Formats: sequence, C-alpha cells, structure tokens
Amino acid sequence: MGAPGLTLPSASGGSISDSPKEVIDQVWQIVYRDYLDSSGDYDEKTWRQLRRNLLQKSFAGSAESYEAIRGMLASLNDPYTRFLDPKQFKEMRIDTSGELMGVGIQLSLDKATKELVVVSPIEGTPASRAGVLSKDVIVTIDGRSTKGMSTEDAVKLIRGPEGSEVVLGLRRGGEIIDFPLTRDRIEINAVSYKLNTTQDQRKIGYIRLKQFNANAAKEMREAARSLEDQDVDGYVLDLRGNPGGLLEASIDIARQWLNEGIIVSTQTREGIRDVRRATGSAITDKPLVVLIDQGSASASEILSGSLQDNARAKLVGQKTFGKGLVQAVRGLSDGSGLTVTIAKYLTPKGTDIHKNGIEPDVKSEMTEKQLKDFTIEKLGTSQDSQYVQALKILTNKLN
Repeated sequence: MGAPGLTLPSASGGSISDSPKEVIDQVWQIVYRDYLDSSGDYDEKTWRQLRRNLLQKSFAGSAESYEAIRGMLASLNDPYTRFLDPKQFKEMRIDTSGELMGVGIQLSLDKATKELVVVSPIEGTPASRAGVLSKDVIVTIDGRSTKGMSTEDAVKLIRGPEGSEVVLGLRRGGEIIDFPLTRDRIEINAVSYKLNTTQDQRKIGYIRLKQFNANAAKEMREAARSLEDQDVDGYVLDLRGNPGGLLEASIDIARQWLNEGIIVSTQTREGIRDVRRATGSAITDKPLVVLIDQGSASASEILSGSLQDNARAKLVGQKTFGKGLVQAVRGLSDGSGLTVTIAKYLTPKGTDIHKNGIEPDVKSEMTEKQLKDFTIEKLGTSQDSQYVQALKILTNKLN
C-alpha cells in the first residue's frame, strides 16, 4: 500500500522543483499513491529506486524527460497507464466531443505481445464497411511497422484529412491483409432500434447499442419507451462490437432494465469498494436476452455482467473482450497528462472482468463464411444466426 504523504531523501542533481524533473516526480508520485497493479510487475522498492535514479540525472529539456517518464511507466507493463505530452493531452480532451476524423476503430495494446489490437470497429464507419474485425492485429500503417508503437502514435498516423486514404496491414490468423480505408467524419448515434414480429406473432423489440457515449442513456430510454408504447412482448439488446465508453452511461442504462440489485463495484488497491446499485427506476421488466461477442468491452461488460448476475437477462454469443480496469486522467504542471489505472471493475457476484471477460449463458458463433458475408443490414434479422439463437431463448421465456 502506498502512503499519500510520501517523503523521501532529496536527490542530487538539481532541485525537484526544476522543470523537467518536476513533471517526472509528479508522475512518479501519482503512480506511487494511486496505481492498481494488474500485471504483478509493480514493486514498491524498485519504484522508489527508480525515482532516485531519475532525479540524479540531468535532462536537456522536455523531450528527454518525457522519454524518461515513458520508460518509467513501461516498467509497469500496463498499456492503460500512459503519459501524454501536452499536444497529445489536448487532443485526447478534444476527442471527448464525439466527432472524429478517422476510420472508426478503437485500439488497445496487448499486454502480453505488445501488439496493437482492434477492440472493435465502430458500426457504419470505413473500418466496419471494409470488414475490419475485433481482435485483428495492426502490423503496419501505410507500410510503417507498428512494432514498439504506442496507441497514441498509431492513432495519430491513422487519423488525417477527410477523404484521404490510409492503408492498415492487419494480421488475422496467420494471414496479413492490407485494408485501404478512406478517412471520414465519425459521428456516432449510440442507439438504433426496431420492432420485429415472429412467425407466431410475438412482438420483439430489437435494440442495438453501439457505444456508451454521452447520449447513450437518453437514446436508450427513448428506444425502450417507444417499443413499450408498441406493446412488445420481449427484448433483444445487442452489445456486439460495442467497445464501451462512459461508466456513468453503463450504470444509467443498467438502471433502465434493473429494478434492484448491484450493477457494478470498483475496487482500489487498498480494497476499497464503490458499489453502484439499481434505483427502482426500470422502464420494463419484460423478458430480455443480450447479445455479446469478443468486441464487447469495458462498459458493455459492466452492463451485460450486471444483467446476467442479477438474473435479469440471458447472454448469447461469445466471451467478451475482458477490459475491466478503471483509469483516472490527471493533468500535470506543464500541460502534459497521465492516464493511470486506479481500480478494477467487479460484477455483482464479484467476477473480475479484466482479462477474464464475461461468458455467455449460451454460446453462439458465426462461421467464417457467415462472417465474411455479413453486413450491417443483416443485424437483427433471420440472416443473423446469433440473433436467431437469442430469439429462440426469448421465445422459450415467453411461452
């Protein structure tokens, strides 16, 4: 356990208050005080020695100190704890506006292989239309190798002027495929929905949640109320390919489906838990089946895990991605920033989401041919084999 009021002997080689050493020490202190170790690579004694070593050095300027910070953080082996220089930090804050210029993919750095992995392509974007899939490994960007590349550097290369082209070299299985993609404005509507009628005249509300952005809870509420007004018998909620987003959005949406029970808890390294619960404000208690796959991550796992553990819904599809760590974003004195892992998500029954993911109640996978031939238009139709499986389970619950 770290001590908030840490005092260490002063290091030679200049005052800590001298920039750029000040920023190095700020990053060090934040990690020492708040960091949750998910990899087992953090050792307090080693971390203290690392500070002494760095503060004894001389740095010619910010560029050198930033490299030192990145090297220090690399020892943690945590791709989600990362340093952002002032330009990157500013860009990250702009990105929260929800309108981007790119190809529509969310990336993650695989902790074991250090490779850039596609969490999920965003529906309706150039990447999705071209056939990019969750778990594809990005090996080149415009012919440039991604070996040793950070997610921030990869994003900078992938983004660019609207209408320009970027070529991603993706490894899928043992094959490397080049995907030429035309950059476009990425605008995300979080929710789409429709009323489906089965052969036995059951009314099924199909809701697709694409991302947990600032509008997601509002759009979900509107969708559910509209379908309730049409007297649906039950629901299929589709979280496939949903890479996550805002924690509060996942909690708000869970409360629309759950009347009581724990939704999620976050646990710090000291074992302190923050428990979030349903508030008796569910829009409906009609039968519900949730579709998940390996592209369902983070907030998708919180929502699906809460509905499963509270026996509110059956989950159909594939095991989810397994991204269950909480990051805090901290601004530093020179305009740079730090994202640092501070807690982990636990489902109502205490399952650690990170790396484990959420297992479906009923497994359903598309064949390679089905995946190759699949288009967005087939979602939630008789040509969507996973939806058909969900419909069978929902019909059984209704009978």
